[in-house]
Amino acid sequence: MSACALLAGLASTGAMAAPATPAHLQPVTDFGAQSAAAASKGEPLVVLVSLPDCTYCEAVRRNYLGPQVAAGEIAAREIDMTADTPVRDVDGTMTTAKRWAQAHNISVAPTVLFLDRHGRNLAKPLRGMQPDFYGAYLEQAIDEARAKVAARTGTPQ
Repeated sequence: MSACALLAGLASTGAMAAPATPAHLQPVTDFGAQSAAAASKGEPLVVLVSLPDCTYCEAVRRNYLGPQVAAGEIAAREIDMTADTPVRDVDGTMTTAKRWAQAHNISVAPTVLFLDRHGRNLAKPLRGMQPDFYGAYLEQAIDEARAKVAARTGTPQ
């Protein structure tokens, strides 16, 4: 599995060129509010857990999540697993991005999570990046998460 580890200086992967997307997705600031907002639209909250200067994170952001966010297809946010940025957890407690990632046993970037309004995983997290099939794995996880959101809220897909 290809993944950025907590090691600095990984070589560039030569990620494919794509249309310009923001340098980062909107940050997670409040897991409770942001996951509830996504759930109210029948969507999971898709969270990219990233590292600074991670070429695999950039490829996931630019080639997969960013275009879907720009098209209004998914609700996605980003959190830097090394940052001391304040974030509110689903229970309302304040923590930092770094402590949140540690508390959720995330040690590989990129990791993509599919969360319900209570911060629970709706699909298996995507850890690392498998370029050949990444799009298929991502779509499968999003579909699974959406189906679970719909089943929990009683809304049709």
